[in-house]
Amino acid sequence: MILLGGLDSATEAELAEKLGVSARHLRRLFHTHLGVTPTELARSSRAHFARRLLDDTDLSVTEIAFASGFGSVRQLNRTCREIFRAAPSELRARRRRSDRLVADGGLALRLPYDGPLDWKGMLEYFAPRAIPGVEHVSEDAYRRTVLIEDNPGVIEVLAGGDDHLILKAHLPHWGGLIHIAQRTRSIFGLDSGLEEGQRHLGDDPTIGPLIAKKLGIRVPGVWDPFEIGVRAIIGQGITVAGATTITGKLVGDHGTPVPGLDAMGLAHLFPVPSALANADLTGLGLTRSRQEAIRGFSKAVLAGEVPIDGSAGLSELVAAICSIPGVGLWTANYIALRMGEPDAFPDTDLGLQRAHDRISDGSETSLAAAAEAWRPWRSLAAIHLWVGDIPLNG
Repeated sequence: MILLGGLDSATEAELAEKLGVSARHLRRLFHTHLGVTPTELARSSRAHFARRLLDDTDLSVTEIAFASGFGSVRQLNRTCREIFRAAPSELRARRRRSDRLVADGGLALRLPYDGPLDWKGMLEYFAPRAIPGVEHVSEDAYRRTVLIEDNPGVIEVLAGGDDHLILKAHLPHWGGLIHIAQRTRSIFGLDSGLEEGQRHLGDDPTIGPLIAKKLGIRVPGVWDPFEIGVRAIIGQGITVAGATTITGKLVGDHGTPVPGLDAMGLAHLFPVPSALANADLTGLGLTRSRQEAIRGFSKAVLAGEVPIDGSAGLSELVAAICSIPGVGLWTANYIALRMGEPDAFPDTDLGLQRAHDRISDGSETSLAAAAEAWRPWRSLAAIHLWVGDIPLNG
C-alpha cells in the first residue's frame, strides 16, 4: 500500500487504522523488519520514482515533483539531497552514467537478530567461496548482484551493531522489499534458531567445545538456491579455490553483464536456469559428467522437479537432487544445508571426517553414528567442524 502511494495523502495513523492495528504497532513492525518507519519508506519510494523520471523522461523538475507524490519542488529537492546527496538537476545531468545502479547511494535497512553473530568469522567463510563477478567479500562487507524481476540490483551487507546488520539495497524499484530483506537475512542465518541449537549441542563432547570457542558462527545461507546448487556440483571432489575459479569462468561465459560495478568488485548476474539447461560448458575445466549434472540440475529446476523454493522437507529435497545423474548425497546435503535445512549433514565429506577423527581422539565411533546425537541440528554441528578444523572442499 505504501509503495502504491498509501501515505502520499494519508498519515501513518490513517494507514494503520485501515490495517486494523495501532500506528505505534505499525511503526514497531517496520522498525523490526526493515529498520525504517513507514513514512521514511514512503519518502524513499517517492524519491526513487522521481529519480527514474529524471532519468527516463524530459518532464520538468516541477512536473516530476508532483508526479512523484511530493507536495512541492522544495520537498523534492530536500529529499533528493538527503537520499542521493545531489539536487534533481545534478541527478538529471548524470543520467547516462554507466554506474547508475549504485549512484543513488542505496536504501539502508536494519536487519535485527537475536543471539551472537561472529561477523568476521562469517565473512572469512564466504570470502574464499565468493563467486567472481557475482559476489565480493571485503574485510567489512559482503556485496553481490541480484536479479529483481528481470532487472539487476546490488545488495551490500555491513556490520551495524551488537544486534543488527545493515543492508544497503541498490534496486531498480522497491516492490517486494520485505522479501529482499528476508532473503538477505537468510544468507547470514539470522533466523536460524542459533541459541536453541547451541543448547542442544553444548554438552556434546565433540561439538560442545567448538561452539564454546565460536558462539557467533552460524550456518551460512544463500541468496539463490539454484546458484548454490550449481556451485556445489562444480565443487564435488575439488578444492574451494578450484571450484571458485571454475564458477567464475562459468559466470563470465553465461552470466549477464552488469556495467558500472567495477568499484564494488562486481560485474555479472549469475546465470538463470534457462541459460545453463542446454549450455556448452566445455573449456571450463569440468569433466563431461559434471557438465551433464549442471545441465540436468538446471532442467530439473526449470521443470519444478527439484523443490528449491523451500516447499519440501529435507528427505524429499535430498531425494529430488540425488535423482539427477552425477549428483550424490554430499552435494544434495550441502545444498540443503545452505538452503537453511537445520538437520542436513554431508557425512561423506572428507573435511568433516578428518575433523571428527582428530577431535574425538581416535574414537571408533564413526562420524555418521556420532552425528545421530546431534539431530536435529546437524547443520550447525557441521559448520563448527568445518570452521573449527579443516575447511570444506568445494
